[in-house]
This record gives sequence, C-alpha cells and structure tokens, in this order.
Amino acid sequence: MAKPRGSSGPDGPSGRFGRFGLAFARSWRLRRRLGVTYTAAAAALLIIVGLVVSSLVRLDNAIHTRSDIMAPALLGSAQLVSSLVDQETGMRGYLLQAREEFLEPYDNGRREESAQLADLQRRLAERPDLLGKLTTLQDRIRAWHRDYADPAITAVRDRGPKAATLLSPELGKRRFDAVRAASDDLESALRTKAITARDNVGDALRFLVLALAIGALVLVVLLAAIARALRVWVTRPIEQVAGDARTVASGRLDHVVKPAGPPDMIALASDVESMRQQLLGELGVARAARIAVETQAEVLQRSNRDLEQFAYVASHDLQEPLRKVASFCQLLERRYGDKLDERGTQYIAFAVDGAKRMQQLINDLLAFSRVGRTTEGFVDIPLGDILGRATTTLSLTIESLQAEVTADELPVVRGDPVLLAQLLTNLIGNALKFRGDEVPRVHVSAVERAEEWEFACADNGIGIDPEYAEKIFVIFQRLHGRDVYEGTGIGLALCRKIVEFHGGRIWLDATVDHGTTFRFTLPKRSLPASMSEPAALVDAVGLLSPPSAASAAPASADEPPAPAPSTPAPAPSSARPSGGSS
Repeated sequence: MAKPRGSSGPDGPSGRFGRFGLAFARSWRLRRRLGVTYTAAAAALLIIVGLVVSSLVRLDNAIHTRSDIMAPALLGSAQLVSSLVDQETGMRGYLLQAREEFLEPYDNGRREESAQLADLQRRLAERPDLLGKLTTLQDRIRAWHRDYADPAITAVRDRGPKAATLLSPELGKRRFDAVRAASDDLESALRTKAITARDNVGDALRFLVLALAIGALVLVVLLAAIARALRVWVTRPIEQVAGDARTVASGRLDHVVKPAGPPDMIALASDVESMRQQLLGELGVARAARIAVETQAEVLQRSNRDLEQFAYVASHDLQEPLRKVASFCQLLERRYGDKLDERGTQYIAFAVDGAKRMQQLINDLLAFSRVGRTTEGFVDIPLGDILGRATTTLSLTIESLQAEVTADELPVVRGDPVLLAQLLTNLIGNALKFRGDEVPRVHVSAVERAEEWEFACADNGIGIDPEYAEKIFVIFQRLHGRDVYEGTGIGLALCRKIVEFHGGRIWLDATVDHGTTFRFTLPKRSLPASMSEPAALVDAVGLLSPPSAASAAPASADEPPAPAPSTPAPAPSSARPSGGSS
C-alpha cells in the first residue's frame, strides 16, 4: 500500500528530518549537550515556578476576596440592618411616650448606620453590582427617614404624642418594608459572592496542589533525564575507556580501546588508543632491547667466568711462581753469598724485591676487585668502633711514630664493617706514611647534613697540591717514586670505590693550608651501590688451596721452606699520596 504524499514515515520528509536531527545532535560536543539539557531543564523549572506562583497569587486573591471583603461586608450588612431595626424600635417608643430617652436607640442607630454604610462603600467600591445594590439600600433608607421617621419625630417633639396620628402609619410601613427588601437583596448578593469566593479559594488551593504535584513530577523526570544523560554521555563512556585502559594496563596490549559517547569522549578514547599503539610499538623495541640485553648478559656471564678463573689464577698460580722465585733467590744468597761479589748480591736483592712487590701488587688488585662482592647487606655500625679497629691494626706504626689519632663522637651509619674498617685504615695509614717533620697527628670528625653524614680525616703531613685532587684517586697513579715512599698506587682508588659502593663520595679538601684533609660522605639510610663488576662473581681470592707438589719448595735441608700463602688483603700501610699514591 502506497504511503500518502507528505508521509512522516522513515522515507518521508519528517523521517529524513528526524534522522538528520539525530545525526546533528550526535555531532554535538559534551559541553553543548549538557548546555542544551540544562537549558531545557531550566525552562521547564521556570514554567513550573510560574504555575506555582500564579496559583499562589490566585489563592491569595481568593482568600483576600473572601476574608477581607465578603466576610466583613456580610457582617457590616447584618449590623446595618440591626441598626435600622434599632432606629425603628426607638422611633415607635418615642412616638408613644414622647420622652427623649426613647430616642437614644434611634440616635445610636443613625450613627451606626452611617459608619456601616461608609465601610460597605469602601469595601464594595471595586464591585459595581454590589455597589449598586448598596446605593439602592441607601436611597431607600433616606426615603424612610425623609418621608416618615424624621417628620414623625419632629411632630411629636413639637405637639406631643397625639401629633403622631396625623402621619399615616401605612406610609412608614411601606418605606421600612422597602428598606428591608433592599437589605435582603444586598445580603443575598453578598452571600452569593461569599460562596463564590469560598469556591474560588478551594479551586485555587486545588490548582496549587496540582501545580506542586506536576512540578514535583517534572522535577523528578528532569533529574532522571539528567542522570540518564550523564550516564550515557559521561560515566558510561568513561567507564568503558577506563575498563579498556585497565585491560591494556594488565598486559593485553592487543586489546583495542573502542570509542563511545559524545565527540569529547570519542577523542579521549582515540588518545588512549593512540597511547596503546605507541606502547605496543615501544614494547616491540623493548623486547628487541631485552633480547640484546640478554645476549649481552650471556656474554657478561662468560666474562664473569673468565674473571673467576683469573681470580683463581691470581691467588694461586701467579703468586706461587713469585714465592718460588723469592725463595730460591734467598736460598742462592745464603748458599753462595760468600762467593758472589757486591753486584751479584745486589742483583739477588733486586730479584727478591721485585717478586715481593709483584706479590703485593697482585694482592692489592685482588682487594680492589673484591669490593662489594662479599657484601650481602648493610647493617648499623658505630663508626667509633670501626675507628678503634683501624687504629688497632695500625697500632705498631702509631706507637713507633708516637702519633696521635683522635676523633670526635662518631655516629652510627649503615654499611659493611670490613670495608669501612679498610677505608679508615687506608686514610689513617696514608696520614702516617706521608708525615712531616712534626709528630703525626690525625683527627677524624663528623658533621650531620640533611640526608648524609660528612666525615673528615685531617693530618699535619706534607700536604697535596690541589691540581692533583683528581689524579690521586686514579688506580696506579703515584706522585712520588718507589724509592721515596712504598706502595702500589691503589690505596686511594680503593677508598673511592668503598665510599661510592656505600652511596657516598670522597674528595680532597683544597681549602686546607697545612697538612691534608680528605672528606667523604655516607648516607644516613643507604643501599649498596651497584659495582662495575657483577656482584655474583665468586671471590676466589679467599679460596686458597695448599700448594701443589710441583710448586713446593725443595726438600733439601739447605733449601728454606716455602713461605706461607699470603691472604688477599690490602696492606695496612697502604696510604694516600700526600705527594704520592700508595
């Protein structure tokens, strides 16, 4: 069946307009949608408020008409009639007795009549129909007074009671009956108006209740519509985007963030989707980097195994030939010393000294490489106890030099006790080695900072030129020859490595004029710093095995026994360069 022309069906003009309007509304941004919604809600609320206000005005007018006009007018009409009755009664008594006291009700009634007529005229001034009836009543009252009451009273006052018979009683009755009829007509009209006013009050009250009920219903509908709009346009799209984002954050980067809601929310979902795609791309790069890191870690593990092998060789195979060379050179000197000249003896001394220095160098290198390897965690350490341990290690040197080692009250820090003892031993040993002409004096102090402790080790030695403030911390760097000061040039490099392992820093105080002052910091709460070598490297230096039969000393009675294997620990006398590095 063909649709009529101008049909509003899906294919008609109205249907096309509806689809266009819906698509146009869907293109609105969230702010515009909320603005239109709030504007419509405000218009509806204004209409409801207008209805309620008009209902209140109508109810107020109805109550005013009933309470302030009709009810007082009815009461005034009744009092007017009562005053007329009083006048008529007082006039009759006066006509019969001709005594002035009988006129008192008449006079009072006249005054009450005037007051009530004036009040009724004021109240009914805006109601012409009632005012016309009041005017009719007023004219008839005047006619009664003019035609009968006033002439009768005047006649009795002038000629006595017999003069009242000269006026026709029928005339007075007709005039007063006319007054009664007019008053009844006015009272009937007033009662009708009062009933109408009462009905108007009821109607206005019912309309007010209806307006309030409609207003409450519209308000509920508006709130529900706004809540629904916020749910559809705001909270639901946000929840959907948040759910997709949580899914992506949980690791499912292949989950697509679907757009929904107004253009603002669609743009937000598109931004999150762009972020997901970027993360997906970066994840591919990260995976490739992880593969590269894992490959490098395998290479590093092989390097670590080589380092372990080197440590084992350094602690056993390299030192054993050195011990054998030193032992046989000393044996050669004792057995054939009387047959050698001075130069031959000197050569043997050179060989023994070189072997011993090589052995010391190996030990220092191993001590340098083991920093941080054996540390499982930091503990709270009273640094005063560590200083006492260091001075005990150097006690022979301190006593022989009659040196003074003093300290302020030192705090409790977190660190490795062995490494911190080695640090203080090296610093104090340096101060004793590079002493001046005075009695050596070393003082250790501490100052509390915001997040760290700053320590200072000051002495009165020969001092260091500030231009070498960085060079002295480089491994194997010396500022003096071996013939002037002993050492391998590793002491201060070892100190820097220990301090940096604890998360601090160490430097030469260039502002000191006399002697040398080294300052270093230790965090109040710290974790072990990562070292350049992996912490998993096994410290092979401490795993010393008995010498093999091939490397044992000769069993001859003339041959000296092989020296005991040396432990890989830094020499107590390794010192800082006050002009050289230990």
